[in-house]
Amino acid sequence: MRGALMYEVVHVGEDALIGEIIGLSEDVATIQVYEDTTGLAPGEVVERTGAPLTAELGPGLLGMVYDGIQRPLEVIREGMGDFIIRGASFPALDRNRMHAFTPVAEQGAVATPGTVIGTVQEGNFIHSVLVPNGIEGTFVRVADAGDYTITGEIATVLVSDGKEVPVTMLRRWPVRVARPVAEKLKPGAPLITGQRVIDSFFPIVKGGTAAVPGPFGAGKTVVQHQLAKWSDADLIVYVGCGERGNELADVLRQFPALTDPTSGEPLMGRTVLIGNTSNMPVAAREASVYTGITIAEYYRDMGYDVALMADSTSRWAEAMREISGRLEEMPGEHGYPAYLASRLASFYERAGNATVLGSSDRTGSVSVIGAISPPGGDFSEPVTQNTLRVVRVFWALDADLAHERHFPAVNWLTSYSLYPDDVEAWWNEQVGERWGEMRREMMAILQKESELEEIVQLVGPDVLPEDDKLSLHIAEYIRESFLIQSAFDPADTFCAPEKQYMMMQLITDYARYGRVAVANGMLVSAIVALPVAKRLLRLGAVPGAEFRNYFEETLREMKEAFHGSGGGTA
Repeated sequence: MRGALMYEVVHVGEDALIGEIIGLSEDVATIQVYEDTTGLAPGEVVERTGAPLTAELGPGLLGMVYDGIQRPLEVIREGMGDFIIRGASFPALDRNRMHAFTPVAEQGAVATPGTVIGTVQEGNFIHSVLVPNGIEGTFVRVADAGDYTITGEIATVLVSDGKEVPVTMLRRWPVRVARPVAEKLKPGAPLITGQRVIDSFFPIVKGGTAAVPGPFGAGKTVVQHQLAKWSDADLIVYVGCGERGNELADVLRQFPALTDPTSGEPLMGRTVLIGNTSNMPVAAREASVYTGITIAEYYRDMGYDVALMADSTSRWAEAMREISGRLEEMPGEHGYPAYLASRLASFYERAGNATVLGSSDRTGSVSVIGAISPPGGDFSEPVTQNTLRVVRVFWALDADLAHERHFPAVNWLTSYSLYPDDVEAWWNEQVGERWGEMRREMMAILQKESELEEIVQLVGPDVLPEDDKLSLHIAEYIRESFLIQSAFDPADTFCAPEKQYMMMQLITDYARYGRVAVANGMLVSAIVALPVAKRLLRLGAVPGAEFRNYFEETLREMKEAFHGSGGGTA
């Protein structure tokens, strides 16, 4: 194996099992095989490919279901049945499928990496065929409009050394190498998810990074599913890394049945699913997240906003730990390799909002949202702590909230986001000017409730002054009416920014009226008894199309109730 390269893909044995070189010592290579190695014996042939693990990129990716090394699972099922036979090898993209190519570039034009050669309609999306990285020169031929396979020549570029390089629609890219961009941009527009606790309290931007840690049963996978279903990213790459097979089966059942709110087509039409379940080879689990983010970067380069869901990065880290142990490397904390932190950082740092190569007017983004499954819900374990060092949003799921049927079980006291200042301008311009003010007021009320909890547990709420009783009352409405959101309620599963803003306005106006009323001598028990208070408890259940009328009626009743009770004006 002298001359072999680290991470080079090889084929092992008569069945040509796919493997990867993970260690080199002189002419001895250590190979991690992605499949079951039962039956391998000394003397088996090992064939080098001369290339690292690469992803195939081109028209035909959307709607596909792959395993961790980008083998098309539906194609394998059609050819082999329900179980993958060892050594199964199928191309990731169909070589025989014809795609309608429309040229954009012209003969004689300058060709640089990222220049649009032409377009292909891929479902509801315009798939831009770009000049590959490493090719720079002049177009000497661009194919006419027509149907071509991904291996058919669609352009020829004359490069600086005088050679004519043929270009096809098929691209290959090493998954562990980040695709280059022209310039990384500052965060701006939020990634709207339709989940109130995320959009209004702990927002993430397009091109941002987020972690969703939580113990078993806290709802990590449901949060990931909700974001994949409802976020306003153009495309979704969902990586099921080491998760149970039934969870991925739920995705496969639900996504084709759901309608994309922007296009009206099945949700699977804007999704690429990479399924590496817990019973699949551990080495492919380590590769699956890289395969997923490479596909996300490919569509980012076309100018799309892509969201990558990695569920879960803990299983990925466990795969790293297992491989590290086989290499007899010095273990770090909890047995994880010493390079755990750098691997996590290099993965999350491939997210971002960027001006892409080929055009200064074309921008795209990759948002990365990784679930974490800390053993026993211990957030001090290495994967969670090392992830927190690199992500800018932390949605901490709480088992106690989940047991109380409070979903999403995001703990508002331990979660945080570093993006509110970045997105406040967007909310003020697109939705309403009071968003930042109302968000801070509601967070302060919840913080006040937490401070009063110990006193209430010791002596009860009756001894509290009226203004503190009011804070507890308002905090209960924030929790029950705003933060709790049912993923299975058709009216509540998605909450548009406009509805979120109106809900926040009703709750904060109610709090202001209440404070004035308490200052004028009104008891909190009388405020709780007002009929308008009950209207605030069912805000989430009101359909979005009807909410404007409900909002105006509730606001009017609120003013009349407090004026009529002698509470004064806010």
